Amino acid sequence: MGKISGFLEVNRQLPSKREVRERIKDYFEVEGSVDAALTLKQASRCMDCGIPFCHHGCPLGNIIPEFNDAVYQQNWKLAYEILSHTNNFPEFTGRICPAPCEASCVLGINKPAVTIEYIEKTIIEKAFEEGYISPNIPAHRTGKKIAIIGSGPAGLAAAAQLNSVGHDVTVFEKADEIGGLLRYGIPDFKLSKKILDRRIGLMAEEGIKFMTNTNVGADLSAETLTETFDAVLLCCGSSVPRDLPIEGRSLNGIHFAMNFLTQQNRRVSGKEIHEKEIWATDKNVIVIGGGDTGSDCVGTSNRQGASSVTQIEILSKPPKERNENTPWPNWPMILRTSTSHEEGCERHWSIVTKAFTSDGKGNVKSLRVAEIEWETNKASFKEISGSERDIPCELVLLALGFLSPQHQGLLNNLKVAYDDRGNIKCNRHQTSNEKIFAAGDARRGQSLVVWAISEGREAARAIDDYLMGSSLLAEKEKGALTLSPPII
Repeated sequence: MGKISGFLEVNRQLPSKREVRERIKDYFEVEGSVDAALTLKQASRCMDCGIPFCHHGCPLGNIIPEFNDAVYQQNWKLAYEILSHTNNFPEFTGRICPAPCEASCVLGINKPAVTIEYIEKTIIEKAFEEGYISPNIPAHRTGKKIAIIGSGPAGLAAAAQLNSVGHDVTVFEKADEIGGLLRYGIPDFKLSKKILDRRIGLMAEEGIKFMTNTNVGADLSAETLTETFDAVLLCCGSSVPRDLPIEGRSLNGIHFAMNFLTQQNRRVSGKEIHEKEIWATDKNVIVIGGGDTGSDCVGTSNRQGASSVTQIEILSKPPKERNENTPWPNWPMILRTSTSHEEGCERHWSIVTKAFTSDGKGNVKSLRVAEIEWETNKASFKEISGSERDIPCELVLLALGFLSPQHQGLLNNLKVAYDDRGNIKCNRHQTSNEKIFAAGDARRGQSLVVWAISEGREAARAIDDYLMGSSLLAEKEKGALTLSPPII
């Protein structure tokens, strides 16, 4: 695919990012506009590898060599048609996906992998720029009514798929705007909300109904929901945060990461904050948790003018290069430095939290930690004697991930069953109530946006099959690898 000798002649290259000293003053995307000329060169690196493991590394089963070849041939319309066949929202994944496809790239065995994520982003932006994208309004309606609870990437993907085959789809969202964590979780410097609004506007033109400020289960009862709609899809996410029940947890200044990020996203959009505001300005900030959410807290804290930012992680520091524990084509557990880390952050690994200490006025003053050594089997650790110390802080952000969807309210009222992790138990996305389906983090557990889109698409196919007896919706290629990265 691409240029036969391209991988020998062209090195991996990504576009330059905005300078740190410039970008920490605003919330615009770190990367600028796409560079089509650069993308053509990068697409030429895609090999005729025989078995494209990138297909299987991608949770969506994107047909990557084919759209790379179309890009190299400068056939942007064909590239878009190939990409959009498997991915409803390349403008999201092209910005915020950790690219498990690249980890499975055959070229990546002995050279830097093809820049698949950036190529994907360029394709979709060129498609919008050239006018290839227009509302896909169904030629006929089936008369079947479907309710989707939650407007994150899983709910939006399912809505797009179900609407495309003529079902009447209503998406319910308890927040004041559509998007879920795309709207109020992921910072604007990673995903501009203009990009999100562009897609939602297109979906509305296609006939999808969006109902905001609607807490289903309270504003709309479970009984009314199931009586009104032919099928219900639960895409309510994994919303119960993992806490840190150590001494001093009740002190002022200790917050869940998502509360902090949501407030800043609201500020950027010019919206009011209805609870006590959380600010990092002129404070020593500690972020507990080494995942992407923790990284987002780092970038937001720097933009708010924190005095210092420290991120700690209980796990040991990953190696810089892939090791024998995560051989190709598996997702490698390696050290990753985000754009937020580049902007300023002190990072520590193998740290256990002991207690929060008070300033005597009810506010957090420091975090007591100790260094640990992990046992060979990584199942247990021991504290290093004499390593205990206090890290000064006036703001602590808990980025420890999420446990499960909220059971109380709608889910319990619907009487759906749960698995041993507290997620909604399903058989091919169908719950214990045959009329009710589930997808995304609420079913799978906390994961990636790309997995949420995949979940939404698969759930849509299951619903269409349930309602119509068969489905024309595309089915994901079987055998995709599931060793994609967790996200917290």
